[in-house]
Amino acid sequence: MALTTPHSSDPNSSENLGASVSTTIAAIATPIGRGGVGVIRLSGAQAYAIACTLTGKSDFTPRMASFCRFYQADGTVIDEGLVLYFKGPHSFTGEDVVELQGHGGLILQNQLLARVFELGAKQASAGEFSYRAFDNDKLDLVQAEAIADAIDATSAAAASSAIRSLSGEFSKEINQLLEQLIHLRLHVEAAIDFPDEEDVDFLSDGVIQNKLEQTQTKIQQVLATAKQGQLLRDGIHVVLAGRPNAGKSSLLNRLAGQERAIVTDVAGTTRDTLQETVVLNGLTLHLTDTAGLRETEDTVERIGIERARTAITQADMLLMVYDVTRDLEESSTPLQLAEQLFGELPEAKRLLIIANKSDLLNDNKIEKAASASQAEIKNRGYEQVNVSCETGAGIDTLVETLCHKVGFHPPENSLIARTRHLDALRRTAEYLVEAHEQLTVFQAGELVAESLRQAQQSLGEITGEFSADDLLGKIFGSFCIGK
Repeated sequence: MALTTPHSSDPNSSENLGASVSTTIAAIATPIGRGGVGVIRLSGAQAYAIACTLTGKSDFTPRMASFCRFYQADGTVIDEGLVLYFKGPHSFTGEDVVELQGHGGLILQNQLLARVFELGAKQASAGEFSYRAFDNDKLDLVQAEAIADAIDATSAAAASSAIRSLSGEFSKEINQLLEQLIHLRLHVEAAIDFPDEEDVDFLSDGVIQNKLEQTQTKIQQVLATAKQGQLLRDGIHVVLAGRPNAGKSSLLNRLAGQERAIVTDVAGTTRDTLQETVVLNGLTLHLTDTAGLRETEDTVERIGIERARTAITQADMLLMVYDVTRDLEESSTPLQLAEQLFGELPEAKRLLIIANKSDLLNDNKIEKAASASQAEIKNRGYEQVNVSCETGAGIDTLVETLCHKVGFHPPENSLIARTRHLDALRRTAEYLVEAHEQLTVFQAGELVAESLRQAQQSLGEITGEFSADDLLGKIFGSFCIGK
C-alpha cells in the first residue's frame, strides 16, 4: 500500500489537526528506549485493517487482548505482543483505535512503526489523538488539557487535581455557570422584547439583579479555586538574592534537601544563576540562586550579576537573604538594604526578607537591632523570617510564610487550572460588573444584554465552545506525540 502524503511544515497547527481527521494516524505512545513493553497507538478508519494485515489475523474482538506476531511484507517477524482493539465511537478518540503492545526496544518500535506507515497510517502530530477526542466530543478542552497536566504534574496534589479536571469536575463548574448566564440573558432579552408585558418592568423588579449578583458570586468562587489550581500546576518562580556570602546558596541547598550549590567562605563563589525545582508543602517552587549583588571589576562576576538582576525582574517571589551578623550597618535596615540592592524597594507582595544566621543572635546589640528591624518591616507591610541555613532553624516557617504570601491553600477538591482559564474567568467577571452597572445605574437593557453575551463568550473559551483555531493548535501542539 502506498505511503500517505506527509504533514505540512507546521504539524501542530490547528489547520493540520483538523484536516488530518479523515486519515489514520499512528505514533509510539510510550517513552523511547529500553523497556519491557512499548506501545504503538493507531486511530482512524484504517486502524482495524492495518492491524489485520500486520498480524495476519482476520478478526479482533473489541476490548479483548489478542496475542499476535507482527509481520513485515515478506513474512518475516518484526516482534510479537498484544493487540487491543477499541471500536469507535467507544474509544478515546471516538474512532477505531488499535494499540500494538510489543517489546520496548528502540529498534523494534521503529521497525514496527515503519511497517504501520507502509500499510497506510501517517505520523501523528503532537496532541493529535487528544484533538480527535475533542473534535469527536469525547472530551472538552479543559479535559484535554488535563491529560497533559496529569502527565507533567510535579506533585501528588497536582496529579490528583489534574485527574479531577480530566474526569469533568472543572468542566461541570464552568457549564453550570454558562447555564446561569444563558438563563440570565433570556430574562434580559424578554425584558427588552416585552417591556410592557403585564405592566411589569422586568429590569427594575429585582429579579434580574438578584440572578446577576448570584452569578457574580459564583464566578468569584470558581476564580478562587482556579487560582489555587494554577499554583498547583505552574508553581512559582522564586529568586534568592542578596549580597555575597549572605547564605543564598546555603538556603537553596536547604530547600532542595541536597548539595546543589557550591558553598564557600569566598565572596563571589556563585557567578551564574542556578535553577532547582522542589515541591514543599504541595507547592512547586522553581528556585533560582543568583550571584551576590555588589560592585566588582571581575568580568565574569559582573556578567553573573547582570543575569541575577534579569532573574530578579522576572521573579514571582523575591527572597532577599541577608546576614544578620554583617549586612546591616548601624544606619541601615533590611528595607534600606533592599533599596540599595534592587535600586528600588520591591512590592511587599513579592518580597520576603530572610534573616540568615539567626542562630548567632546571642549578641545583645545584634538582637536589639534585629527586633527594631522587625518592627519597621511589619509596620510597612513586609515580612521577615529568621532562619539558620547552618542548623535548619526557621526553614519550615519560611515555607509556610511563602505559601501564605502567594495565597496557596488548595482544598482537597482543588482543580487544575491554566493561565488562560484565569484570564477567561477574570474577563467574564469584568463583563458581569459592566452588566450590573448598566442594569442598576442606567437601566440600559440592550447594554446589559451585550455585556452578558460577552461574558458568556469569554466563559465558553474555557471548555472550547468559542475557542479560535490558533488557540486549539497551540494547546494541542504542546502535548506528547502519542497523545
